[in-house]
Amino acid sequence: MKTQNMKKNNFAYFILSILLMAFSCKSKIENKQDSKWIKLFNGENLDGWKAVGGAAEFEVKDGVIIGYAKANTPNTFLITEQDYTDFILELELKIEDLSSNSGVMARGQYDPAARDGKGLVFGYQIEADPSPRAWSGGLYDEARRGWLYPLDLNPAAKSAFKMGEWNHYRIEAIGNTIKTWINGQEVAYVVDDMDSKGHIGLQVHSINNPEDEGNKTYFRNVRIQTENLEPKPFIGEVFVVSTGLNELTDFEKSKGWRLLFNGVNTDGWKAAYKEEFPSEGWTVQDGILTIKASDGSESMSYGDIVTTEKFSAFDLAFDFKFTEGANSGVKYFVTLSEGNTGSAIGLEYQILDDERHPDAKMGREGNRTLASLYDLIKANKNPRFVKGPGEWNKGRVVVYPDNRVEHYLNGVKVVEYVRGSDDYRALVAESKYKIWDKFGEAPEGHILLQDHGDEVQFKNIKIKTLQ
Repeated sequence: MKTQNMKKNNFAYFILSILLMAFSCKSKIENKQDSKWIKLFNGENLDGWKAVGGAAEFEVKDGVIIGYAKANTPNTFLITEQDYTDFILELELKIEDLSSNSGVMARGQYDPAARDGKGLVFGYQIEADPSPRAWSGGLYDEARRGWLYPLDLNPAAKSAFKMGEWNHYRIEAIGNTIKTWINGQEVAYVVDDMDSKGHIGLQVHSINNPEDEGNKTYFRNVRIQTENLEPKPFIGEVFVVSTGLNELTDFEKSKGWRLLFNGVNTDGWKAAYKEEFPSEGWTVQDGILTIKASDGSESMSYGDIVTTEKFSAFDLAFDFKFTEGANSGVKYFVTLSEGNTGSAIGLEYQILDDERHPDAKMGREGNRTLASLYDLIKANKNPRFVKGPGEWNKGRVVVYPDNRVEHYLNGVKVVEYVRGSDDYRALVAESKYKIWDKFGEAPEGHILLQDHGDEVQFKNIKIKTLQ
């Protein structure tokens, strides 16, 4: 009996020692991880920070930074006195009122001489958006280029931010890549090299309504890593916005993205009704594919070009830049079987200078304007998301396996419809396409870039097949 008890005791000691060792190893790992973090906020005062840009006030209470909204003053930022290059930043943020838009500057810039000496903060800002739009975690280029990553590009992340609760933000700025998370949800992925260094900033947004004055935005547990960084990989299907030139990230490649235009030559493209590429008119230079101006007519000078491949369900993204008064388009489900003259027939993402080209006022109810489904559905555009002549716009067409289709302009969804639906066919019946049986309903087709006699440029043409 004594021997049995001894055996039981020895076994118990053995199990206990294993648990203690495991706990000890876990503690060492956690301590090692925690030692990599530097507290940017000491929980007691605002040492190392300064308020700039506007007149909103900040105070520290119970280990929390509180920002108070103030009417009729510009955006106010509490920024670090130190600049940072590559880092991983984590913090918690809480908003209690819908008027209290906020954000976190990452590599932010500050010009104290701007606005007649009142100062200006600009640069990368990770949004805190309590409005129904719900773009929290998206990337906004404050006081400069505007939205780089609206959350229309990642609608699954719109529910990550919780109003009236503490939200955990993680921001990685490593090299030319910025990635964001809210409460563990993957949100934004941007590749951009405009700023490689800058401050961390906490925003209290400007307000116009005096009744909203005094509403609070809260920040706590602000910490940063700057050395031996270990980036956290994205796992989900997150769209990547890149301002680079004809390059894909390893993440995109792993998700099935590939370039349709390699930036060097016209491999993978041909004339719409020929087997070879047009001998003139289309050029590749410095990574840009250009159709030069001619007489403004539709596909009569140099001709459209199409992919040698056909596509069914896909996610297509492309950058385009048009000249003043220009007209062009990106067509999809092009079969080249209609036997028509002029441009090949297909569903068209319209490219147009709405302000100067007469086509914008033709058709029905604006359905021939920029980013529209040409002659069928008008793009629902906010002017602030439209780049004019001489500026690069980002287009995107998504065709899902169930025939749902979406058009995007500069990250914002502006058109959606279902190929072959009753509503779609009713629109076709009232359009110029009514003479073609089951227009736009082919199971697959080419992608087409249109020659409409005006100079238009393309780059960063990439595609992913959807299953």
